[in-house]
Amino acid sequence: MINVALLGFGRIGQMHAENINKNKDLRLLYVYEKVNRLCTKAKKLYNCKIQTNYTKIFTDSDVDIIFISSPTNTHIKFIEEGIKFKKTIFCEKPLDLNINKIIKTFKKIKKFKPKIQLGFNRRYDPGHFSIKQDLKSNKIGKLEKIIITSRDPAPPSISYLKASGGLFRDMMIHDFDICRFYLENDEISEVQAFASSFDKIYKKIDDHELAVVTMKSKKGVLCVITNSRHCSFGYDQRIELFGKKGMLLSGNKKINATELYNSNQSSSQKPFLDFFIERYNDAYNLQLKELVSLHKNKNHSRSTYEDGYMALKLANACYKSLKLKKIIKL
Repeated sequence: MINVALLGFGRIGQMHAENINKNKDLRLLYVYEKVNRLCTKAKKLYNCKIQTNYTKIFTDSDVDIIFISSPTNTHIKFIEEGIKFKKTIFCEKPLDLNINKIIKTFKKIKKFKPKIQLGFNRRYDPGHFSIKQDLKSNKIGKLEKIIITSRDPAPPSISYLKASGGLFRDMMIHDFDICRFYLENDEISEVQAFASSFDKIYKKIDDHELAVVTMKSKKGVLCVITNSRHCSFGYDQRIELFGKKGMLLSGNKKINATELYNSNQSSSQKPFLDFFIERYNDAYNLQLKELVSLHKNKNHSRSTYEDGYMALKLANACYKSLKLKKIIKL
């Protein structure tokens, strides 16, 4: 049995705890959390050890995997500590909001050849991964364009938005990463960003409600990403790959595939799955399965520390594009 220490038991941490608990290869040994009611909840649900001093977790030789779902500003510190004690690391995105800290830590840890998996769950979604395989099998010929639509059903709390790092670093960072996943070694060379806010609260907190980013790869592939913090018809997640011989589409998931026809409407379909936890449930479990294999030295991670760095680099380029109102060359 592989022992896991989960750092952070907020919304995303609770989802990870449930998945870890269901995995036959893993045991949730520790939960590190500072909020008392969350500690009580974790103990009640999983009968795990509760620790408010993270140092004791890292020095415990029984701990195999450090699972980081704590606030972003703790990620780098916990990664460095975990590598020092030769733990396998899972870390939620983003690595940090300061790209210089990310670079500094990478230089520090790479000599240890660390086992790190990043929380870019979309790489593990069966649909998104399937079209990657079809692309590699030349089903649509040479890739020419990537179109990604990502709209949340409703915005998070204001307190979350204030600390998130902004739409490009918090939300669109997933889209930057999955775009790179399809491009593989063909890196992005040009970026241009546009953003708008119709709700005045976004201007007060220096964030954006909607955004569109256009990018161009070194080989000329055009990439268009559309984001929105709200969507009246549900969690809208689509990826389109367009090539010489056709198109590949990974579309939205619905409660089921039934349709209603009557005197008032035709082809009325069921709504999309509620939000990211439901939509990417399969992806989270496949990601966890890979983490087990990574720990056992059976494979390499599909989402690496370097991927986390590159996604943040693109997010930062978008903010520069907004500020300067021009295309940014990378």
